[in-house]
Amino acid sequence: MVVKDVSAVAEVGDRSENAAYIYGKKRLRHIDSRMRYLSKKIDTAVPVELAQMMDFPKVRFGAQVTVEDEDGVEKTYRLVDKEESEPNQGRISVQSPVGRALQGKEVGDVAVVRIAEKVVELEITGLRYGAGEP
Repeated sequence: MVVKDVSAVAEVGDRSENAAYIYGKKRLRHIDSRMRYLSKKIDTAVPVELAQMMDFPKVRFGAQVTVEDEDGVEKTYRLVDKEESEPNQGRISVQSPVGRALQGKEVGDVAVVRIAEKVVELEITGLRYGAGEP
């Protein structure tokens, strides 16, 4: 569809001053770049066998982790890749400060997270692997 749009706009006239053509070419470059990125991501993806993770005692990718902060507020997060991250939905990236701090910890451990100028301690109160959202 984008290619058709760019082709149609290109036929209109001078491409150097044609904003629709320039914008269309920019969109095509962006789409092409995204396709290359996703292709590389697919090539390096490693399937995760959920059955092998069910009894894993430490936090890692795919874990659903329940934490309690210093004020007693409890939150549950699912550790996901940055592409799937939706913090408002409880899905945080393993590359985020909280995700990095939680990795390798067990229930009962305290993860120390620096967020801006603030240091937050999160005690891990629950850990599970499996389907379902936090």
